[in-house]
Amino acid sequence: MTLQKIENGIFIQDTILDKIKKIGAIIFDCDGVLIDITTSYDLAIKNVTEYFLKEFGIESSLPITPDIIEGFKSTGGFNDEVDVTYASILSLVSANRMKIPKKKFIFDVINNADQTGIKSVEKYITTLPVDISTIIKKLDYPGSHNTNLLYSVFDQMFYGPELYYKLFKKQSKFSGQGLIENDVNLLKKDLVAILKKKFKNKLTIVTGRGRESIRYTLGVLLEEFDLKNSVFLEDEPRDLAKPNPESLIRSISGLESSCCLYVGDSMEDYIMAKKTMEKGYDTIFCAIFGTSKSPESKRIFFEQKNTPMILQSIDLLPKALNLV
Repeated sequence: MTLQKIENGIFIQDTILDKIKKIGAIIFDCDGVLIDITTSYDLAIKNVTEYFLKEFGIESSLPITPDIIEGFKSTGGFNDEVDVTYASILSLVSANRMKIPKKKFIFDVINNADQTGIKSVEKYITTLPVDISTIIKKLDYPGSHNTNLLYSVFDQMFYGPELYYKLFKKQSKFSGQGLIENDVNLLKKDLVAILKKKFKNKLTIVTGRGRESIRYTLGVLLEEFDLKNSVFLEDEPRDLAKPNPESLIRSISGLESSCCLYVGDSMEDYIMAKKTMEKGYDTIFCAIFGTSKSPESKRIFFEQKNTPMILQSIDLLPKALNLV
């Protein structure tokens, strides 16, 4: 299978060029696709990690950088940003206690992580000469958004006092502006109009975010999607989290389309689409790479995974699908 560069930012396998005509619905991931989160969620991971290290009496000189976040996410088990935060905290506490270089160690952890996510991190660290059981007990993660300490601090920093109270009916102990204000809406009215002309109401969302979190950033544009057949995983049981294909299958089943395009930007999205295909649902995965801090590296990453369609941004969907 050959990946063809159709034009700048558009790469499509020659084997699906004819199949594109059969696509009857589009399902979107949110973060990194509809919304740029590099100065919102990514910054929340950094800030919350630093907050807990300070709480545990550790002054870390290693900030959680985009390559660390991408590293965890590339394993396929860290779709949830709070999972990345938890793994980062455990890694840096362990490195501190073993008195070894933090940067090298956190990438050792990443290299030993897999699709089981935080479980693989805990498992790897327990093989090392360090005891962080008290930290694991204090964080007691994952738990629920309403009661877990790590979730609570993350949500308070991300949403800010007003939105946090609206979502959880609790007061935030932080007074600063929520990092969600740094979200960048990538979805344009013109793009929605072009897609709806072809696909009518068969546009949905399957995302790790909650519905109200997305509504806060996308505003009225969220109503352009078929919300009945969308899945907002933050509002669902944790066992449905990506890369579990059940949420994508649920959306596809509701759309009643023989061939769907799933647009995502992560390893979890890729694995979820692949598992959905293996279960008999005709799904084409389209990877977005332009929102990464290292776009070319992400493009190459997806190319090596034999991804059928790779686009720099969602703005290129009409050209890729021959709609304009």
